[in-house]
Amino acid sequence: MTPRVFLDANILFSAAYRGDSRLRVLFELAAAGRMRLVASRFAQEEAHRNLAAKRPAALADLDTLLAQVEIVREGGPNEVAAASMLPAKDAPILAAAIAARCDWLVTGDAQHFGSLFGKQVHGVSVTTPAEMLRALLAGDPPA
Repeated sequence: MTPRVFLDANILFSAAYRGDSRLRVLFELAAAGRMRLVASRFAQEEAHRNLAAKRPAALADLDTLLAQVEIVREGGPNEVAAASMLPAKDAPILAAAIAARCDWLVTGDAQHFGSLFGKQVHGVSVTTPAEMLRALLAGDPPA
């Protein structure tokens, strides 16, 4: 089964911000059928808002990348409760990943998600892009 990889807003932002971002490999692997990319409207809107403020010229790149991403519903009360260990601005990200039954939540936000790196929360492994890619390419299941 193809793993479902939820992208945090900072991953979407960074992949679009620079055309030569190493994060673009996620989209290449998805195009090759190695994973399915997922995000929520909340993550999409945050990435869009931040790019509009910091690098509006990259908005077209974001739209192109988002064409490869399944946009899922936000988490409901049960998923939000499961993500309550995070700050209010980050809990919707984990809640949506749980609701969408993703295998991984990929984020670069070590400040808020760092304590969850390498752990599973309701079936979702929280990790950095590098660690998820290492596991995926090695054939390891989410940890």
